[in-house]
Order: sequence, then structure tokens, then C-alpha cells
Amino acid sequence: MDLETLLTYNRWLHIGCGMIGFFVAPVALATRKGGGAHRFWGKVFFWAMLTAGVTAIAAAAFKGLTFLLLTGVFSLYLSYLGYRALYQKRLGRGQQPALYDWLGSGLGLLVFIGTVAYGAATRQLVPVVFGLIGARLAYGELRKLYRPAPDATCWFFDHMRGFVISYIAAVSAFSATSFTFLPVEVRFLWPTAVGTPLLAWWIYRYKKQFANGRRMADVAQLRPEAQPLARVS
Repeated sequence: MDLETLLTYNRWLHIGCGMIGFFVAPVALATRKGGGAHRFWGKVFFWAMLTAGVTAIAAAAFKGLTFLLLTGVFSLYLSYLGYRALYQKRLGRGQQPALYDWLGSGLGLLVFIGTVAYGAATRQLVPVVFGLIGARLAYGELRKLYRPAPDATCWFFDHMRGFVISYIAAVSAFSATSFTFLPVEVRFLWPTAVGTPLLAWWIYRYKKQFANGRRMADVAQLRPEAQPLARVS
């Protein structure tokens, strides 16, 4: 099998997984958090985005497409943040971060700083915006690993933030390839302009509920080992 054929298969795998992620994320968001359906569709979304990111990086490496390479890393890192948050429920309560948590976010920060530099050097707005978002998230993650907050709800918001922004990235990719009648910047950035305020409102809504005494167990169906964290401190 020649290289061009492999790249064609890689492209279709990338498109297929991107479309799967595009359609299943709303299903995961609509189901009860932590329930069987939420976990199942969340895993489908995670693996779809992971595959889409890896195939984007592979295509970019072979074709020398710098921006595609950087956006592939962006998508991978966001999915990684959302996934890892599920295993960081006890940070600040004795749990120590894994070495790959430090390495992943440290490498991500360097890549996103490079993305901003690339966008500035080529005078492209989209890499600058995505790079700044990624750098902010990676820096915040490193701060959290260094000095985790004792709040038992932090993992919940980290999980939400990672996967929702990853979905925004999937919508951006769909828009960029489908809405060709729009200017490039609009195609890439309107999902961020729409999705970011919605995410901020969603986080604010849950934080207000927790501040008013609502328990984590009322919001999410927790696994048995997570029950000690069910009450918000």
C-alpha cells in the first residue's frame, strides 16, 4: 500500500471520527452526569476526538501543514484534560498528580505558546486565538497540579471545561470545512464566540447551586469510590 493510499484512509478516518464526535457530544451532555449513558457516550466522544486528533497530526506531519498539526494537538489536549479530570477527584486531599499530568500540560503549554508565535509570524488570527486559549488552559492545569484546591467540585468543572471546549473545537473544524461561503476567521471562530459564553454560564450556574448547598451527588451519579466527595466543602 502506497503512502497516498494510507493518507487517503487516514483522511477518511479523521473525517469519520470528527463527525462521530460532532453528533455524540450533545447526547453525552443531555444525559445524567455520571450515569451509564453519559459515561458510554462520553467515552465514544473521547475516543473519536482522540482518533481525530492523532490522524490530524499524522496528516500534518506528512504534508507539512503546520496549522493542522497545531490544531490536532489542541484537540488532543482538550480531550485529555476532560478525561484526566475524572481521575483527579482527590487532588488537594492527599492525591498526587501523575508524572504524565505534568509532562502533558508542560508540553501543551510549550506547543500553545508556539501556536501563538506561529499565528503572529504568519499574521493569522485563528492560531493566535486557539493558542491563547490552549496556553491559558495548560497554565491553569499546571497551577492546579502544583497547588490543588481542596474544593471537591474542581474535578467536575475541569471535566466539563475540557470536553466542552473540545466539542467547540470539533464544531470549529466542521464549520471550517463546510461553511466555505464565510470568511476563514468567521468559519473557525464563531463556535468559540458562541460556545465560550455558554460554558461560562453553565459553570456559573453549577457553582451557584453548590454555593447554595446542593450536593455533588444531586448533580452527578457518582461511583462508589467517589462517594466521600459527594458533599461540597
